[in-house]
Amino acid sequence: MDFRVRKGTPQDLDALARLYDTMNDHLAATHNYPGWKKGIYPTREDAEGGLREGSLFVAVEEEEIIGSMILRHQPEPAYLTAPWQAALADEEVLVLHTFVVHPQKLRHGIGGKMLAFAAQYGKDTGVKALRLDVYEQNSPAIRLYERCGYRYIDTVSLGLEDRGLNWFRLYEKLL
Repeated sequence: MDFRVRKGTPQDLDALARLYDTMNDHLAATHNYPGWKKGIYPTREDAEGGLREGSLFVAVEEEEIIGSMILRHQPEPAYLTAPWQAALADEEVLVLHTFVVHPQKLRHGIGGKMLAFAAQYGKDTGVKALRLDVYEQNSPAIRLYERCGYRYIDTVSLGLEDRGLNWFRLYEKLL
């Protein structure tokens, strides 16, 4: 599968909103491992925020967006007390958010290649670690992260208990 990852643009927002809705429909019809809900997360507003920050990336195959992620320096508050492998300043870390691959493209190696892009982008921009959180019941994503060299750090609350999402596993990959 030949695709590339590039920075997101304003012209990508409609396609990203459709991608998020398509994924949420797929999750609702199958098994909702990440606990996402259509209209709540992820939404177009999440992509718009990533675009404003310059942290939105899209995976594109033949001009169609097949995946997306946000790579920002700002951690979630729960990250601040985690026992990370290295004590690093925010600007030395990229935090992976809103990581999604189109449901028709799952199990094609796209997620792993997107994570490899994130690692190379981090190295190229002087970042020393990639960090992320994943809902504790999202076993497919957990397997992917561990297969790609991310190390489990801790389990924390992100304050999403009202959505039924009590615990998130934190992972880190040193670059």
